[in-house]
Amino acid sequence: MAEVSAPGHRGASAVPGSDASFRTGLFSSSLPRGYEMTDRGIVFNIQKYSISDGPGIRTTLFLKGCPARCWWCHNPESKSPLPEMTQVEGRCLACNECALACPQGIAGCGADAACLLCNECAEACPSGARRLAGREMTVAEVLAALLQDRIFYEESGGGVTFSGGEPLFQFGFLKALLVGCRERGVRTAVDTGGFAPRERLLEMAPLADLILYDLKLMDAERHRTAVGLDNQGVLENLAALATVHDNIWLRIPIIPGVNDDRANLEASARLAASLRDIRQVNLLPFHRTWHGKVRQLGRTVADDTIAPPSHERMEELASIFRHKGLITIIGG
Repeated sequence: MAEVSAPGHRGASAVPGSDASFRTGLFSSSLPRGYEMTDRGIVFNIQKYSISDGPGIRTTLFLKGCPARCWWCHNPESKSPLPEMTQVEGRCLACNECALACPQGIAGCGADAACLLCNECAEACPSGARRLAGREMTVAEVLAALLQDRIFYEESGGGVTFSGGEPLFQFGFLKALLVGCRERGVRTAVDTGGFAPRERLLEMAPLADLILYDLKLMDAERHRTAVGLDNQGVLENLAALATVHDNIWLRIPIIPGVNDDRANLEASARLAASLRDIRQVNLLPFHRTWHGKVRQLGRTVADDTIAPPSHERMEELASIFRHKGLITIIGG
């Protein structure tokens, strides 16, 4: 596939060396078979008229697969790289239509090991209690869906945002979609946690007009405890990205008791201020919308006691970054 230059790309000559542990530990050697595909991938949501994943009116495409294990993730259905059957609490009518439609005769939750994920039960369910999270789509199918709202992108300065999960997990598919959008004049953003080999991140960079980079914790041990992964590669990837791309928004989820202490946020602010072309910082307040999704997947909610931070608390934390001269927005 031909390389396409973008206004936000500087060229990779100044990039630090690659992190071998990222290359072999998180992605390249552990991808499920088929995840190097370029013509198709696994999508779990196409959210239209989004105003929180970049400038203007956008369509956000959510891709399956993420190596991180953040318990507060508001897209828990994104973690597995494969489609999953979900069941909405309280909607089941006990009509047994799902079992009648199922080739295996399974009723109830699709977590059963014999489930084929054929979606027959969801299509037969009269109450919409059963839903398949994730479906295979081709590049052409996705682009057709994204281009339906092209007029809104053009009039608002918006575009398409690729999120997840970790969108770089499906690198070949993501790259093909980015190229397809660029060829059609649609501006793009990629929302990444930096959980990817350096080569993939920097190969993606020139194809995206905006990078939304998620940063969770600065301390390595705390990051391993909360996220399940080391953060050395994440921090080094961010530094490398900042040498080749001139439009990066740093996004920090504020999780009470996890990363909202002054020491962590002051360290985050120092890092952001030291990097060129961090255009703004978005502080994303913790919310509870993930609870229902976790239960739909048949899993247990990790902590049901944490309350979202108040507006006053968010303003207090935002001041840490503003004092460093950083444009800081609550939300987005």
